[in-house]
Amino acid sequence: MLRFYIALAAAKSAYLAIKLLKHSGGTSFAGMVALKICPDFLKYCNKYVKSSKYTVTGTNGKTTTAGMLAHILEQDGEKVIHNVKGANMLTGIANVFALSIPKKFDCAVLESDEAYLTKLYDYISADFLIVTNLFRDQLDRYGELATTAGLIQSAIDKTNGLLLFLNADDPLVANMGKEKEAFYYGFEEVEYMLKNHKTSTAPSEVFACACGEKLQYSKQFFAQEGHYYCPKCDYKRPDPDCKGYAQIYDDYTILKVEFKGQSYYFILNTVGLYNAYNALGAITCALVTGVEYEVIKTAVKNYKSIFGRTERKIINGHNTLIQLIKNPTGASEVLKTVDLKSNILIAINDNYADGRDVSWLWDADFEQLKDTSNPIVVSGIRAKDMAVRLKYAGVPTDKIKVIENLKQAVEFVTNSDKMERNVTILPTYTALLSLNKMKF
Repeated sequence: MLRFYIALAAAKSAYLAIKLLKHSGGTSFAGMVALKICPDFLKYCNKYVKSSKYTVTGTNGKTTTAGMLAHILEQDGEKVIHNVKGANMLTGIANVFALSIPKKFDCAVLESDEAYLTKLYDYISADFLIVTNLFRDQLDRYGELATTAGLIQSAIDKTNGLLLFLNADDPLVANMGKEKEAFYYGFEEVEYMLKNHKTSTAPSEVFACACGEKLQYSKQFFAQEGHYYCPKCDYKRPDPDCKGYAQIYDDYTILKVEFKGQSYYFILNTVGLYNAYNALGAITCALVTGVEYEVIKTAVKNYKSIFGRTERKIINGHNTLIQLIKNPTGASEVLKTVDLKSNILIAINDNYADGRDVSWLWDADFEQLKDTSNPIVVSGIRAKDMAVRLKYAGVPTDKIKVIENLKQAVEFVTNSDKMERNVTILPTYTALLSLNKMKF
């Protein structure tokens, strides 16, 4: 216990030092110090959470789903500890506890990297887990989807009393609920009400049933998400406990949710079907755990995306939309929503946190950008790779501009006397971190 308090004091001092020196955003360093001094640091943190601990994992949508759930719980009067900036490895989670203790909280909402979930459960006694989806992501770190699914499944299997909230539309995720108590969520109908709806041509994963037969779809929303079944045996998508019906507009979504014979209506101020899935996961968890409908409705409507997840900013006078891209499925869904009349900046890094392997650029549907009105600026460590990808996507070479320095690239796309022109920035994770530190 003494080591815990020493670690806590050292972590707080380390955070103060890096803030004074302006060396980083301080999302993980203090946690790294705490865990170095006291490897069991997170185990001692359990006592600072009075009741429920919610965890969220999956390839895409963790930060938005966890953020929306935390916002709902706060609107319900709960004091919530939450790794709001998306630092989701053990160091990031330890960081938020180290900077918050000795304050106590009613509940915790912890986003966890898929590979670290089983390690997190060694220390944190979680009550609930939302699994969003499983798409190919950072193959240099995790390998293929079966590997990622196995990591999450091992965390589930080792944790007693864990209540699951699973995406029924994802065959890999839905399969995780066989031996545990689980609630399922999924979409029955999706209507696109966009001014210029675009259909993605990105490749989808092919999944086989346990019997070896390829899964078929009666409805397929994107990637492997949809209503699947095996033509050979009885395996099929589980009937969701929370059924979603979405109308997707350019700037918002109208969502109807059916739960226990009742219909609930929500307005989401986020774009795209992928964000509707995130909201449906958070809403399902809130409804099942007893949060009142009016509280959820208000919280969902006034929830504001953070840190590059459909984040809206004013940069140099321009309305700017920032959307993180990091794998082919997620990027393809984001690309469907891009305003082709905006000034577009794509920033690609290949640091460890991004994934060293950028071959995913060739599976993402950048063909969506071939009819853009204005030049596309590419930036970051792998700017030239991105330029080549855009050329093969059909973007004219005279509309591709390489500015490797991110600060200069942002200044370029926002340096227009046409103030009515919007700006779209699509960064990978570490480019997003750099962008977030910039002053405009």
